[in-house]
Amino acid sequence: MIAPTNILRDADKEGYAVPAFNFSDIWDLQAIIEAAEEESAVIMIAANPLVIKAFGTETCSAMGLSCAKMVTVPILLHQDHAFNVDACNEALEYGFKSVMMDASKYELEKNISMVKSVVDKAHKLDAVVEAEIGRIRGTGIEGDFEGGDFLASPDDCVELVRESGCDSLAIGIGNAHGFYQGKPELNFERLKKINDCVDVPLVLHGGTGIPAEDIKKAILGGISKVNVGTIIHSTYMNELRKELNRLPENPYTLDVMPPVKEKIKAVVKDWIHVCMCNGKAKRYM
Repeated sequence: MIAPTNILRDADKEGYAVPAFNFSDIWDLQAIIEAAEEESAVIMIAANPLVIKAFGTETCSAMGLSCAKMVTVPILLHQDHAFNVDACNEALEYGFKSVMMDASKYELEKNISMVKSVVDKAHKLDAVVEAEIGRIRGTGIEGDFEGGDFLASPDDCVELVRESGCDSLAIGIGNAHGFYQGKPELNFERLKKINDCVDVPLVLHGGTGIPAEDIKKAILGGISKVNVGTIIHSTYMNELRKELNRLPENPYTLDVMPPVKEKIKAVVKDWIHVCMCNGKAKRYM
């Protein structure tokens, strides 16, 4: 099985990105896993704080790890956007091999301190840590941010990576969570500056709504992981509504969900191809 420390570095070297798909429950999780198997893709499955709060860290870990064992492709279970050290530590104790210590709302010194605390524990468990710097705009689990000073500073990126020992870095370059209002405007010049001065894989949050050509350009510019969430759960809910409206009263869950899963799988496969990671699992099998 692929080592967590290698999954993004291999992508960085070979010019593709690992998509991290946010799941809400077992149904979309299975759809994501099955799509990865069918495309022989390297992916991450991610549980955000809302999902972890709803089901508990242990249950999310059990779902993710058990589903990952059902396929031959490498699947890395990731905790997305933890906002405190204890949440990261709990995820690590329950078997997550990748966690995100998101202290981006704090001053750089505190951000470094919180990330380093998680890194010290994670590396002892052969797990990896994602940090974040700059601001990811829009409305989402991080709260609302509409200010102008959202771009990650290259100097701050260097210091955060050097002092914390993080394994990957999520950067704010004009990306946003949720559906975009208008065309996304990624700052590729800022991406290049950051990629030139840090030696860890870079992460792009807010993948939903960014045109495929811009995602691919960002990957060629140094992005090695792309987070995809909004389009997954919106597809899930919209297709579920259609199925419920189509069927008579009192439908059975197992009659409703298979076509919904297929729609989710189609979206996941599209993103696998946008990230150019289809077929990349073969080297690990």
